[in-house]
Amino acid sequence: MACWRSLRDWNEAGVWSRLHELLLAELHSAGRLDWDRAVIDTSHVRAARRGPKAGRARSTAPDRAPSIMF
Repeated sequence: MACWRSLRDWNEAGVWSRLHELLLAELHSAGRLDWDRAVIDTSHVRAARRGPKAGRARSTAPDRAPSIMF
């Protein structure tokens, strides 16, 4: 329970965000960041609301075989 409380408190205090920023700054100053290999998704960056609507998704299911019944 003590570990859970510590993690909760650190999260609420912004420790992980600051640690991430410090690590990025250290890597950047050492020339060790390769932005060509960077990945971003909505678990790290909030998605914009009401973005453009995607078109209808094409089905990936195989076509049905023709019936051989007479």
